[in-house]
Amino acid sequence: MSTASLPPTARAVIKNLCLGSAPDSWGVWFPSDEHQVPYTRFLDELAEAGYTWLEIGPYGYLPTDPDRLAEEVGRRGLKVSGGTTFGALHRPEQWDEMLATTRAVAGLTAALGAQHLVYIPTMYRDEKTGGYTEEPTLTAEQWAQYGKAASELGKILLEEYGVRLCLHPHADSHIQTQEEIERYLNESDSRYANLCLDTGHVAYGGGDNIDLIRRYAERVEYVHIKQMDGDVVRQVWDEGLSFGEAVKRGVCVEPPAGIPDPATIIDELSTQDADRFVIVEQDLYPCAPDVPLPIAIRTRQYLNSCGLSGTTRPRPTTRSTDQT
Repeated sequence: MSTASLPPTARAVIKNLCLGSAPDSWGVWFPSDEHQVPYTRFLDELAEAGYTWLEIGPYGYLPTDPDRLAEEVGRRGLKVSGGTTFGALHRPEQWDEMLATTRAVAGLTAALGAQHLVYIPTMYRDEKTGGYTEEPTLTAEQWAQYGKAASELGKILLEEYGVRLCLHPHADSHIQTQEEIERYLNESDSRYANLCLDTGHVAYGGGDNIDLIRRYAERVEYVHIKQMDGDVVRQVWDEGLSFGEAVKRGVCVEPPAGIPDPATIIDELSTQDADRFVIVEQDLYPCAPDVPLPIAIRTRQYLNSCGLSGTTRPRPTTRSTDQT
């Protein structure tokens, strides 16, 4: 391990960043699946690992009744940082169905006091088989549709639920490479549609996290901190692997291993005049039930040593929505 990856000793808590985790770090990709642990075990172990904040994860994995979910997280001393949903913004024929699902997630998110909704683009390869389900690149017409739909959806979420849309770049999706991330940002309205910067997926797609943080600071609403095994990423591009196959080969690794260097990301975020949640994600699907907890504990301890703490809630983002 290089010395650049080593955290500073007894670093002071970074005041503008708040640490949390997500069901993904327990191998949860689906609302229900035989390979996933029950949500009660996830919540128990999340608290045991020393986290306070959590992202909701795939809608239906945790209870969808706001009162029940509030009771489940509250009695464990946990709080919700944001919601999670999936959808295809380039498919206008699916708008109504997508909007109905997103509204349900936004309502639950807002009811739990959270203000961010992580929106993960539909993948163009099947999550389990790796087979292609559509073309991997969008046409100019589809890009225009994407930006328009993201802006409209973000406006609905903000005005009706007080929740901000944070689109999440993802492997095997149309928002994967740096060029695609930048095009999404350029095609969409910054008042309503912004970014969940997933550091691992950006690296997986060959992007530059530090550059994105510096040039698009006002668009980075929320962060997933994740590392990828550089050797496996090379195998992905050399062999044409799907993301599901890459995960099975161990592409997602715990810090401080992998790319990008988490300490460098944290250092850059700490210089920004913006409060942000930094949510741990380590794609582990599928994994044995006893695997996630020790990793979660070590990860929390490492990130704490880098100055990340889960004690201070980020202030709400304020951005003018007036037309210019």
